[in-house]
Amino acid sequence: MITGATGQLGGLIIENLLQKLPAGNLVAGVRNLSKAAWLRQSGIEIRHTDYDLPESLETSFAGISRLLFISSPHQEDTVRLLQHKRVIEAARRAGVGHTLYTGFAFSHQGSIDNIHTLTEQAILDSGMKYTFLRNALYMDFVNVLDLNEAISSSVLNTPPGNWRFNAVPRSDLALAAAEIVASDGHVNKSYDLTAPHAWTFADLAHALTELSGKPVIHREDPKIQHWIYNWLSAINTASTSRDLERWMGRPAASLKESVAPFISRQQA
Repeated sequence: MITGATGQLGGLIIENLLQKLPAGNLVAGVRNLSKAAWLRQSGIEIRHTDYDLPESLETSFAGISRLLFISSPHQEDTVRLLQHKRVIEAARRAGVGHTLYTGFAFSHQGSIDNIHTLTEQAILDSGMKYTFLRNALYMDFVNVLDLNEAISSSVLNTPPGNWRFNAVPRSDLALAAAEIVASDGHVNKSYDLTAPHAWTFADLAHALTELSGKPVIHREDPKIQHWIYNWLSAINTASTSRDLERWMGRPAASLKESVAPFISRQQA
């Protein structure tokens, strides 16, 4: 079973799983049944699975042997942790034997009381078998950088700092997750699914130059302020691992390939 099946990551994982497993082997857990038409058309069983409705969870997990638990998208970590504990307890009570959880790469470095380490600990305490899929920063974060404006002005402006990123597209993470879900040998294992090499804003400016055919330079500007930079500075976005490429079975998308979808056709 895959929770969050109509979300961006969950949907991509299911698309990959359908190339590896019969639809009858899959169950999609969704919060909004009206968004699950394509899953139903694929022959996948649909179950109502709402992290905010504990009564829906144990029924939803009945008969499930392996659960891919996709972390909640809620913005408040206190709410997320409560939701996650409901899922874990319901899975335990329903007899789920193995839970795979999508957390955050290198979350155990630094503060140990973040949402993902606390969720992983709750899974460990449940006694269920586990696999921790610790995902890199989603490449979507570049949306706040206004890449199209950077191309138009020939300058990518960012705050000063030693910024380094292991970010990758969701499509790469989904491919690796599907391979792990569909294969054996992952019980009680943890994987950090990141780009194999960290990249910088200077690297990003170079990628924008190649994509647009227009010169783009990187410039540090101390006047720039955005909440995301405070958030980025508080997490490990620089450490890397080969786990993603290992389980994808191919190289991770290049920086140029990864940012191309965030650039308008007029700029590219």
